[in-house]
Amino acid sequence: MAGDAWTDPNCPVARTVDLVGDRWSLLVLRDAMDGARSFTDLQRSTGIARNILSDRLRKLTANGLLAQVDAPSGRRRLYTLTEAGKDLFPVIVTMRQWGERHAFDAGETHSVLVDGDGVRVPDLRPVAADGTPLTSDTTSVRRHA
Repeated sequence: MAGDAWTDPNCPVARTVDLVGDRWSLLVLRDAMDGARSFTDLQRSTGIARNILSDRLRKLTANGLLAQVDAPSGRRRLYTLTEAGKDLFPVIVTMRQWGERHAFDAGETHSVLVDGDGVRVPDLRPVAADGTPLTSDTTSVRRHA
């Protein structure tokens, strides 16, 4: 975020939210992970207004989460995830799984993330080095002065 002030310059969560924390950015990244590449594909899949999509694509590209590449035809530019963008996959999966548990009523249908064999992706849960499950009650943040 060159030239912009961080919400909390010492907090990785705050910096991440500054970069990708609005709903449109996360939905653009989700759809890029699902294979959307063109402006038209991203606009169609998200329903986002063209001016807002242009702004989000510009910001995601400027911050190194997406890159523009030439389409095979050479007539358009496409968007592709960078390594930094791909690194957000576990975040999107965790948000998806949280949504499956908490954003739907019992029995309400929703999409499900599956692996290459069609098997539902297991819940992602943080664990300690010894495999013990971690929670907000069993971890703390070490702040640097």
